Amino acid sequence: MHDIRLIRDDPAAFDTAMARRGLSGVSEEVLAIDEARRAKIHAAEEARAAQNAASKEIGAAKARGDEAEFERLRAEVADKKAEIARLEEEARGADTRLEELLMGLPNRPCPDVPDGADEDDNVELRRHGIPPEFDFRPLEHFDIPGARPGFDFATAAKLSGSRFVVLRGAAARLHRALAQFMLDVHTIENGLEETVTPVLVRDEAMYGTGQLPKFGEDSYRTTEGHWLIPTSEVTLTNTVADEILDAGALPLRMTAHTLCFRSEAGAAGKDTAGMLRQHQFEKVEMVSITRPEDSEAEQDRMTRCAEDILERLGLAYRTVSLCTGDLGFGARRTHDIEVWLPGQGRYREISSVSTCGDFQARRMNARYRPDGGKPEFVHTLNGSGVAVGRALIAVLETGQRADGSVNLPAALAPYLGGGSRITPEGAVE
Repeated sequence: MHDIRLIRDDPAAFDTAMARRGLSGVSEEVLAIDEARRAKIHAAEEARAAQNAASKEIGAAKARGDEAEFERLRAEVADKKAEIARLEEEARGADTRLEELLMGLPNRPCPDVPDGADEDDNVELRRHGIPPEFDFRPLEHFDIPGARPGFDFATAAKLSGSRFVVLRGAAARLHRALAQFMLDVHTIENGLEETVTPVLVRDEAMYGTGQLPKFGEDSYRTTEGHWLIPTSEVTLTNTVADEILDAGALPLRMTAHTLCFRSEAGAAGKDTAGMLRQHQFEKVEMVSITRPEDSEAEQDRMTRCAEDILERLGLAYRTVSLCTGDLGFGARRTHDIEVWLPGQGRYREISSVSTCGDFQARRMNARYRPDGGKPEFVHTLNGSGVAVGRALIAVLETGQRADGSVNLPAALAPYLGGGSRITPEGAVE
């Protein structure tokens, strides 16, 4: 959420930032509601002062036997009491409208974020590795002979409908190995604290990280009112909601491997083949809570953590800076890491690493206390470290061989009992 004081102080700068997100003239509406709210509060304060003054005079009028003045003052106190109640109710209504408006506005992009309309305007920052070349036509993951038995879409459709998969055998084992590998790297080498969180959360948690109020249709809600998390960014980040942290405790760096759930409401007809875009999937998420002055460097650090996972797996990738038109609602800047998928012959997103500034912290009231100072809002960052299912796809498609087997990354051997390949028949050996 945005700081109303910054909008009051420089509405033109705020409008410029929102214009980069495709919104125009936002500050006028915000400030009109804010001015009306403040006017009601001021009027209520004046009415209360008049009520207090009249209340003090009532006793004096009674003491001197001035019944007419006594009754007039008593009526004035009653009128002021009713006026105060009305004004305070109107102020609360304006405050609610202001909060709803501010809650629905996206974060201000960093100055260095490229302007653009959509993903075609994203700016490539760097590439790593060379996309592999094959002396045969590379297949998508679900068509590779050795991997095909592991993808049971028919049974998943019987159980749950479209965009679900049952993983079996080598595919299931490789999927588990990838998640374990990522967690070990992030906890043992990158200094993140492994965390196990719920996958059901209250409204407040979804508001805190920006999934609500605008994007409720993209997530699943239970009949009891809980939400299935779209990513453990929601739970990890909200662990500091309503907290005042010690400056010495920062940065907090957390990671979690969880199921994630997305309705994909706006993705009808996209990536329906295979398991690239599913309603239920798994991610190893990274979240950092930092002091404001440290968040820029932390985003670069988190991006490198995600890139390193792909490098250890021998996967070609590129890193791009998202343009304003492709930037997520709560992000100030996002680095997307796109892995090369030989079966599609293109790069596809496997991680997004975003810095949110104090945008989420204001929504969650998450603060820290600088040494000897007043509490200030923390900065929050999140990123995939990485999407497990998409890593599975990339490993299979990159390692496929003409005979239908799949060569597996050496980094995964300790998690596969020393296995280095999937045979054409679908066994890990």
